[in-house]
Amino acid sequence: MSDATIAVAFGGPSPEHDVSILTGLQAARELHGAGEPVIALYWSKTGDWHRLPPTLEAAAFVDGVPAGADPVQLLLGGDSGGFVTSSRMGRSRPLPLDVLVNCCHGGPGEDGSLQAALDLADVRYTGPTATGAALGMDKLAFSGVVAAAGLPALPRVDLRADTEVDVAGPYIVKPRFGGSSIGVEVVEDLATARARLEASPHLRRGAVLEPFREELFDLNVAVRSWPDLALSAVERPLRTSPGSEILGYADKYVGGEGMDSAPRELPAVLSPALGDRLHEAALVVAHLSQVRGVARIDFLSDGQELFVNEINTVPGSLARYLWVDPPVAFRVLLADMVTEAQRRPAVRHSAVGADGAVLRDAGAIAAKLA
Repeated sequence: MSDATIAVAFGGPSPEHDVSILTGLQAARELHGAGEPVIALYWSKTGDWHRLPPTLEAAAFVDGVPAGADPVQLLLGGDSGGFVTSSRMGRSRPLPLDVLVNCCHGGPGEDGSLQAALDLADVRYTGPTATGAALGMDKLAFSGVVAAAGLPALPRVDLRADTEVDVAGPYIVKPRFGGSSIGVEVVEDLATARARLEASPHLRRGAVLEPFREELFDLNVAVRSWPDLALSAVERPLRTSPGSEILGYADKYVGGEGMDSAPRELPAVLSPALGDRLHEAALVVAHLSQVRGVARIDFLSDGQELFVNEINTVPGSLARYLWVDPPVAFRVLLADMVTEAQRRPAVRHSAVGADGAVLRDAGAIAAKLA
């Protein structure tokens, strides 16, 4: 596959911590099976990093950090940045690492926080850039970008205690920053929606409101950016939870192996016209979001109408299950993500233009404050 030393990062202080572990273990096991030099980097719920073997099972994480884990730290700063581990003498030693495969769902692993830290530490990584991740995580900002591009989307507004809307209920209330349907609720009226702001811990950072249309169902497609921009088959996830009005967390992860085992119709049975419109819209969203690595774009449809819903920049199981037409093996998917991270880093900071001219002509700071 490559001669790179690869780390797979998963976990993190996020509601999607457990699902992230499943995705990370799948990726680490696949890379290890391909003979790659690979380590697992577990990001605990409290924000600490640990180095682990790549062959652990999910049960090892049930009670927290697995036994025998080696603590590591992420240091920022140019040539001295990166992951380090402590020797027996207490001195830090660099952890040899060429590429980090990011499998951290939700929270700081998918909102740009981890990406920005890795950029400052000069660690090359797969998946979205800091800006792409931040846009994908912010449902309000993403819907604004989609609307500005002229793509079809349900009207989505910032939900506050004084929010007023012209559309009658029912509504869907969603965390502004979050994923995997965690904290998403259907409510009958605006008063109930406002009340959820105080009652739900998932809405404390912000919430959005949009109309609930019972006839709409989910359609998802994966997109990858290397070696060329390409789309997967389209899936129609199936709701299995009794009385479920939306595709919930249990529908997605009930099988115990992340999104890989969730019930679905794949490829989805769509009219040619709807399929064409979905593909066209997905390519536009991919460009708007500056997709990097593998992402999943989620739509809503009634079989005729089509609406862009959201983008998952670090999707469950890295969307490996969607690549059936055309078929792409998980090993190939990972290899291409690693190659992209090596050849096309997410960002390269530069101080070009800061030549000191402004400082030489600035004069006394004290005089400017007088």
